[in-house]
Amino acid sequence: MLSVNVIKCKAAVIWEPKTPFSIVEIEVAPPKAHEVRIKILASGICRSDDHVLSGALKVTFPIILGHEAAGVVESVGEGVTSVKTGDKVIPTFVPQCGECSPCIHPRGNLCKLNDFGTFVGLLPDGTSRFSYKGELIHSFVSTSTFTEYTVVHESSVAKIDAAAPPEKVCLIGCGFSAGYGAAINSAKVEPGSTCAVFGLGGVGLSAVMGCKAAGASRIIGVDINKDKFPKAKEVGATECVNPLDFEKPINEVLHDMTEGDGVDYSFEVVGHTDTMIAALTSCNMNYGTSVMVGAPATGSEITLPPGLIITGRVWKGTVFGGWKSRDSIPRLVSDFMQKKFTLDPLITHTMPFDKINEGFELLQAGKSVRLVVL
Repeated sequence: MLSVNVIKCKAAVIWEPKTPFSIVEIEVAPPKAHEVRIKILASGICRSDDHVLSGALKVTFPIILGHEAAGVVESVGEGVTSVKTGDKVIPTFVPQCGECSPCIHPRGNLCKLNDFGTFVGLLPDGTSRFSYKGELIHSFVSTSTFTEYTVVHESSVAKIDAAAPPEKVCLIGCGFSAGYGAAINSAKVEPGSTCAVFGLGGVGLSAVMGCKAAGASRIIGVDINKDKFPKAKEVGATECVNPLDFEKPINEVLHDMTEGDGVDYSFEVVGHTDTMIAALTSCNMNYGTSVMVGAPATGSEITLPPGLIITGRVWKGTVFGGWKSRDSIPRLVSDFMQKKFTLDPLITHTMPFDKINEGFELLQAGKSVRLVVL
């Protein structure tokens, strides 16, 4: 259904970094050509959103955050063919236009329509559909889901099973897919291998799940919050270590735990440069692979000796777990519905939308894994 009406709805707006969300009534303009307006049903709180609040990620304000959600199509713009009004969907922060070189390349997934890393905060046509009292409100990584209604480009939305529970499958829009895919797609973890996962939040636990699904025989969880260890073991970690319990660096600890070899695969799911290097040096110097999953602060830099790489180590990054978003999201939701994996252990809290500030306080205090606002 084409729409010409402006919708007034509640949204959580950030006016500047290091300030709480303001729940205000915004105006959401109708979708233009090749755009989709979505009623958001559930949205997960991700650490990347918190990086904007803290100022670690540089974006343009004011802005509506949120990028991990599920909803229902309210209306579509001219030329939209892949979804229609009433379809249940997941918006995706990694678009898939199907025409650019990353979309066409078999190993590519970072579509050129993405706003990931640049954070322009506008739709592909250079405008925004959000406003507050006449003032433009920016979007976040092509999605903006901390609002009752959002508008995305057709390349940033995937139709999913109508029976899928939005309060669970919203995690497939970011956290679960990013971690699980890092192990399955990016690292290509092999059966019988040894893995280490640095950071046991929602994405890290999903990486643990991916390592287990790939057949890893040993999965070591690494985190400075030991309260996360029981959950990590529940989803597949065979053991957990706290770097604060040792006098020596954690990479040396992991080498000691593997008879001096180091792990086959390591995953950094924190976004800190020091843990990126620790994860790299924890894997075998010749055949080890280390994958950077966590989003680093804007402007972060790493200096390291080339000897860490020239011996054969592979050091790589991953975006959205290497999945081609619109192709893969429906399949992942289908796998969830067929009970091939579970999302329940990742969701520790649900709360109403107007409690979003409390949700971020829980995240910042390390008291939640994934919190979903409804």
